[in-house]
Amino acid sequence: MDCKMRNELGVVSVTDQVIAMVAGNSCLECYGIVAMCAKRATDGIVEMFKKENLTKGIKVSVAEDSVTIHLYIVVEYGVSIAAVAKTVMETVKYHVETITGVKVNKVNVSVEGIRV
Repeated sequence: MDCKMRNELGVVSVTDQVIAMVAGNSCLECYGIVAMCAKRATDGIVEMFKKENLTKGIKVSVAEDSVTIHLYIVVEYGVSIAAVAKTVMETVKYHVETITGVKVNKVNVSVEGIRV
């Protein structure tokens, strides 16, 4: 589902895929993030992705004029998970709102693993 914004010149439509790519790139720039990961609902296997498939670890839910972003991440061993999650939330929200112009309602972070 696309997020649509209207102005006096017309309608701007931003797809979920674009929002997920912006969120994934800004998430991997944060300190302490090792990779994005996706869970398969059928068998519970966790798959890890680097830059090649960023959007697999991100779910974007579009409301009327805002989005909610769900991130599934793997963090580095020895870092504060709470601090990394807070940084990721703030960074992703800022970049998505700045680059796409779409209002971000929430950014949910799920830590799926720790890697040494």
